[in-house]
Parts: sequence; C-alpha cells; structure tokens
Amino acid sequence: MEAAQEHFMEQEESDGSDKPSSSPYNSPFRSTRMHIQRSNVCSRAYFVVVMVFFHVYILNVIALLLYVHYNNGPGDLVSSDGASSSALVSEGGSSLPHPAPASRELHVEDYSQSFSLPRIEGIRVGHVQQVSLVPERTHEMKTLSLKPLLFEIPGFLSEEECRVVVQLAQLKGLMESQAPAPSQGQEESNQPLLSLSTEEVFSLLDLNQDGLLQKQEIVSHSRSRDGTWLSPDNLRQILTGLEGRPTEMLNLEDFRRVYDVSQRPGQQRSGKLWSQFRQRSKHTWLFQGLGSHHVLQTLRNRVISLTRLPSALVQLSEPLQVIRYEHGDFSNAHHDSSPSQSETICAHTRLAGNTSALTEVSCRYLTVSFYLSSAEEGGETTFPVADNRTYEEQALVQDGTDLTDTQETCGRGNLRIKPTPGMALLWYNHLSDGRGWMGELDEYSLHGDCPVRRGVKWVANSWVNVDPDYQMQARYQRLVAQRHRAKSTMEEHYQPLSHSDLHQDL
Repeated sequence: MEAAQEHFMEQEESDGSDKPSSSPYNSPFRSTRMHIQRSNVCSRAYFVVVMVFFHVYILNVIALLLYVHYNNGPGDLVSSDGASSSALVSEGGSSLPHPAPASRELHVEDYSQSFSLPRIEGIRVGHVQQVSLVPERTHEMKTLSLKPLLFEIPGFLSEEECRVVVQLAQLKGLMESQAPAPSQGQEESNQPLLSLSTEEVFSLLDLNQDGLLQKQEIVSHSRSRDGTWLSPDNLRQILTGLEGRPTEMLNLEDFRRVYDVSQRPGQQRSGKLWSQFRQRSKHTWLFQGLGSHHVLQTLRNRVISLTRLPSALVQLSEPLQVIRYEHGDFSNAHHDSSPSQSETICAHTRLAGNTSALTEVSCRYLTVSFYLSSAEEGGETTFPVADNRTYEEQALVQDGTDLTDTQETCGRGNLRIKPTPGMALLWYNHLSDGRGWMGELDEYSLHGDCPVRRGVKWVANSWVNVDPDYQMQARYQRLVAQRHRAKSTMEEHYQPLSHSDLHQDL
C-alpha cells in the first residue's frame, strides 16, 4: 500500500510540469529548453539590426550616386555633339571614329573641373595611321617628324573643295601681309615702321606730362600687336630699367639710356631670334561659322575629326587664313604661337584677361595647313631644325648665314615638304605640360615657306587657339557661352514677323 502511494505521488510530480522539481533527471532538460528560447530571441533581434543597417547602406549608396551624377561635370571637355574628347583618343594604327555631324548652332559647353587636350601619338617617323574623316572613306596620316610632332594627310581636300576655297578668297579680296619684306636690290632696314625719336616716345608714354614715367604709364601704351612701336622686348628693357631705380620712375635721361639699348639692331634679347621676321604674300580670312559656305563648314568639321579636339575649341578659334604666294613670295622661319610669359596675354582670351598685361600674343595649340594648289617650282614648306638632337638659337646662325632666312638657306632645312593640292599638314606648336594641358612652346616647330620660283601657291591655315592658363581659358569659354545665350534670347524676343504672321494680323 505504501509502495502504491509512493508510486502515485511520483507520477503526479512527473505530470506537474508547472511546479518546481528538484529531480536530477528533470533539471538538464529544463535548462536546455530555456537556452533555446533565449537564442531564438537574440537571433530575431540580430536579424532586425542587420536589415536596418543594410537598408541604410543601400540608401547611402543611392544618394551618393545621385550626388555624383548631378554635381560632377564630364571628365573631359565635351564637344557640341555630346562626345567626350577623351573618347576620341585611339592608339596608333587604329581607325579614328567619325564624329556626328556638327550642329547648325554654336554650342559652347562650360569647362568642368578637369579635362585634357588629346594629342595624336607619332610613334616613329614614317609611321602611318588610318583616320576616318569623311563617311565611307579612310585617310592615311603619316608621321613626318617627332620634334615637332608633325603629320601629313594626303587627299584631305578634294580638287573641287580646293577650287571653292580659292574662289571664296578671291571674292573676299586679299591684302598685303603685315610683315614687310625688302624688295630685290634694296637693303634691309632695321628701323621700325613708325620713326619716332626717343623724346617723342617718352612724351607719348608720359600721360600726365610730369616729366616722369611710372609703370602704369608704360603699360597703358603697350598694346602694339604688330610690334611696329613697342615690342615685348622693348617693354622688358624699359621695365627692367624702371625697377632698378629707387623711386621706380624714369626721367628723360634714364629713359633715353634704357630705350636706346632696347632699340639697338643686332642685339639678341630675351632668347629671341637674331633676324626680324619677314614675309611677302597676300592673304585674307574666311569665316567658318553659321551662315558661311558649306565647304568651309565641312572643312572645319573635318579639322575637328582630325585633331580629336572638342568642337567648342575649334569653333571659337581664328577664322581660316588663305594665303597666296606669287613669284618670289616667301616667309621666313617662325613660330605660329608664342611662349607663355607673365607680361603677355593670349589675344583670343583678352575678353576675360588681365588688362594690365603688357602685350597680346597668339596662343595656337596646333596648326593645320592645307595646300590648295602646287607651285611649278619652289614654294616648299621648310622645318629647319626638325628632329635635331638639341635646339639652340645660336646654332641657327652658321658661318654668318641665318637658317631662318628662307630666301638664302631654304635648301639647308632638315625637312622640306613640296606643296601637293589637297594635302594637309598637322603639327603641334606646344608641348604637353604633363597633366594633359598645353605646355611650353615647342621650339622645333620653327617653319617657313621657301620662295616661289615659278607659278602660284595657295595655302590655307587653320589654328586652334588655347590659353596655357587653364583658368583663363575656362573663364573665356564661360563668357562666350553667356553672351551666346543672351544673344539667342534677344533674337527670340525680337524675332521679326513672317509674311504669314503679317497676313494674319492684317
């Protein structure tokens, strides 16, 4: 009986799960059960925290992508057709892409924070690249030299296109070149075109007529682009003498000493060439923008394809220059562009430039020259120091003969190119600065035109203007864009009524 009661009590204790038990067999089971419950709760909390952080991370990534998309400009300066100029750069030997047709309106894009100027790789002298300039046809571009980087493109223009450009130049009318050349039988004169005495120059510079010259007075009369009065060399000499004075002013006697030194012929100053640039030819300028002849617009678009530069740079550059060389006409060896100096400013960016700059100079990143006809004899384009190991101006004068004088030493140039109708030459006037922008002047780009012995030579030059100061170029382009938008708004606001509108109003 007692055994049965004990068995019944044990069975009740085993069935009552909600009552505490001290049985050694039940303790491990209940401990394990409680541990499993706590683990499930922690897992759910951990999962919720992970999901929250994951969603926050995704939202941050989306916000960052939207910020980059709407706040960062293109990595390169974008042309008017929307293609990045960096995308146009291809390796040597590969075919260049043919750009989309240019818009009929001028689109000037603002500069982004960073962009570069693409350069064609020369690889080696004699290397041939395939370029696509017109639909369904490829041209061969051959490397002629590496110093300067020079290429030739045969058949760049058709015979009909050459004829049209010549006729347009004749219709526009040609003028004598500014740089004079002494006629045969006359001795060269080293005197400036404007014959002014030292006292007259001093009086012109002395604005307040107090008998003393200050820096502001000298700078105010320094914008002489043709160099017939005060050249950059003259100005440097005068300013150097001015800075050497304790009062930073020059009286007439001090000015006479400084100015006379700067005017002495035969003096080599500031690394300039010994001889004065001379040429004899006739030329004119042809506008290539909206409203110009379709051949001129096609030619400009072809230059954009060849140079692989943003179309905005080409569109805002100088008009097309067409030159006619007759019998005996020539041009001495010269550089198309100018070295960057603190006292000069690029002529094309003077709109956004520093008004205190001493003088305006040409800033031409590259030159594309087209032969429109061939002379029967002579008229070659010469690069006297192309691919020389070193460049020294003193070496240009050999045995008393100046290699820049194409009238006398044209045959001694390292590279001479015979004019062939339709052929184009492309060379870079500046080196790269190592960061993808325009660097120092390439002194090896010295070139000239040999005298025409028989026949007539027609040449056209297309220059791409770039300011070596990146910020100046960007500021200039923004100003042009603002003016273009303002002009477009005015034209839309004051658009004249058409005949149909007048008819409806009446």
